[in-house]
Amino acid sequence: MKKSISRLISLMKKEEFELDNSIEFLNLATIIYMRFKMLMRGQIKSQGVKNKDTLIFIGRKVKLIHKKHISLGRSVTLEDYVEIDAISKQGVNLGNNVRIGAYSKVKCTGTIRNLGKGLSMGDNSAVGEYSFFGAAGGIEIGENVIMGQNIRFHSENHIFDRIDLPIREQGVTNQGISIGNDCWIGAGVVFLDGVTVGDGCVIGANTLVNKDIPPYSVAVGNPVKIVKNRRGLEEVK
Repeated sequence: MKKSISRLISLMKKEEFELDNSIEFLNLATIIYMRFKMLMRGQIKSQGVKNKDTLIFIGRKVKLIHKKHISLGRSVTLEDYVEIDAISKQGVNLGNNVRIGAYSKVKCTGTIRNLGKGLSMGDNSAVGEYSFFGAAGGIEIGENVIMGQNIRFHSENHIFDRIDLPIREQGVTNQGISIGNDCWIGAGVVFLDGVTVGDGCVIGANTLVNKDIPPYSVAVGNPVKIVKNRRGLEEVK
C-alpha cells in the first residue's frame, strides 16, 4: 500500500518520493483525504487563471484576485488562507511543485497609478507560513529554494528627499529582488529592494538582507554579514 502511494506521488511530482515506513495507516489515510479535498477545491478555485496544470492543491479560504495574471504549474499547493493579488505587468508565475504556506500574502501592485512587476517562483521552491511578497518591483525566485516561515520581500522604497512634501506624495523606486537556485532561507529573513542572492546560498534566521550575496555564501545577521563560503567552507574575514 505504502509503496503504491509512494509511486503515485513520484509520478505526480516527477521525482523520486518514498513514504516514511513508520507512518501509521490512519494518519496516512487522513493526509490523503485532506489532499484530495485540496485537489477538488483546486479544480474550482483555479478556474479563470491564465495557465494551469490539472493538479492544483488549494486550501481553505484561499483568495486568488485578478486570476488572468496567474500561472500555476503542476502540483502547486496554496495552503489555507493564502491570498494572491496578481494585478501587475508580468503577473504571478508559480512553477511545478511550488508550495506557499498558510496565511501568506502576495501583493504585486501598491497603487494602480503604477502597476507593479510581479512574482515568479521556479520549480520545487517553497515558502513557509505567514510570509509576505511585496512584488511591485519584481521578485524572481529560482528553483529548489526552501524558505522558512515569516519570510518578507519588500521590492519597493519610498523617496523622502524633500521635506516640503509628505513622503507618501514623493513617489517610490523599484529595483527588484532576485534569489538564485538551490538556496536555503531561514525563518524571519527580510529582503530589501535591489538585492540579488546568488545560487546555493544559506541565509540564517532573522537576517536582514540589504546587500547582494555572492553565490554559495553563508550569511547571517542584521544587517547581513557573510561568514562562510560553501565551496570551501572557509571563514570570511
